[in-house]
Amino acid sequence: MQRIMLKSKIHRATVTHCELHYEGSCAIDEDLLEAANIAENEQIDIWNINNGERFTTYAIRGERGSGIISLNGSAARRAQLGDLVIIAAFALVEDAEVRAGRVKPDLVFVDASNRIKGTRDHVPTQAFETI
Repeated sequence: MQRIMLKSKIHRATVTHCELHYEGSCAIDEDLLEAANIAENEQIDIWNINNGERFTTYAIRGERGSGIISLNGSAARRAQLGDLVIIAAFALVEDAEVRAGRVKPDLVFVDASNRIKGTRDHVPTQAFETI
């Protein structure tokens, strides 16, 4: 059996451009692509924190060190400048690898300028709190 597992995530990135007539679907600063282990032309999911939109597209290289997160083509209709998004990529992994604990995602956390402020290889266990 194989499982689809989280491979990469850029958490709470700020949309810097929405280019309706530009070729390519999501330009991402090359520093962020490398840190998150996302390849050019790799399928990505984008989840817009501001409006709840969720869509699938692909990554293209953005200028290194620019902080660019540009939604292009039809993806430009799914966000506005300044929206916060989560960008994720997944991989098909053998169940034995998952059970052995050998699957670790590359999680990248950014500041308001899309500069890397930290990385991690796991999502912490969510605690139960009563309201």
